[in-house]
Amino acid sequence: MNKQGLRVLTYNIHKGFNVGNRRFVLHQIRDALVAADADLMFLQEMQGEHQRHEKKIPDWPVLSQLEFLAENTWPFHAYGKNAIYNAGHHGNAILSKHPFVRWENINVSPFPWASRSLLHGVIRLPNSNQDLHIVCIHFGLVGKERRLQIGKLCARIDSHVPHDAPLIIAGDFNDWLGQADRLLHDHLGLQEIFRKTHGRYARSFPAWMPFLPMDRIYYRGLTPLSCERLGHAPWHTLSDHAPLTATFAL
Repeated sequence: MNKQGLRVLTYNIHKGFNVGNRRFVLHQIRDALVAADADLMFLQEMQGEHQRHEKKIPDWPVLSQLEFLAENTWPFHAYGKNAIYNAGHHGNAILSKHPFVRWENINVSPFPWASRSLLHGVIRLPNSNQDLHIVCIHFGLVGKERRLQIGKLCARIDSHVPHDAPLIIAGDFNDWLGQADRLLHDHLGLQEIFRKTHGRYARSFPAWMPFLPMDRIYYRGLTPLSCERLGHAPWHTLSDHAPLTATFAL
């Protein structure tokens, strides 16, 4: 862990492309993530495989995007597909400096045409006798779809996470109206760290002029220290989302 506490970051990496898919910027994304130096990375739209891009893009990494980003910095990682198509697949990923006890990818898609999942991992932090549960999510764009996915997330937490276990849920909620907050706060007892420390949700989309609060970091059983939206260079020229980074005390 960082000396200041447990540092986490959530980021929709847009499959390694910049806004409008004009440039492949995964190498620059990796440099920025390494400089951010988080203990835990919650990443959405991680490209697991894309056969056409592998052939056409000159600097497409030999390793998978997950292994390419994690190499030499995050030795422990998990990837869960949540969209599968002819050329390949993409999904959610967690990169960690601490080992996983276990992890599982859970399908939360209410419709066959909208593949979504949540990636639930459990890690054991150093000098701690308690497991930390971590969930990376990317919810749908349609309100009805999102409400069903939030319900499935709540059911998963109720059935698999002890009430006294520390928990972090982070990702792209696509919830610009704040409808998820009631269930996550009232039912699960979660707080959103940017709202807790700044009094409002972070505006994270679009990255070059953010006005929609899409990305969140919810928690319980941890002490929030700080949270910020990374909107400065180089972040605003990379993905279409701005990342959030937060620090917790255990």
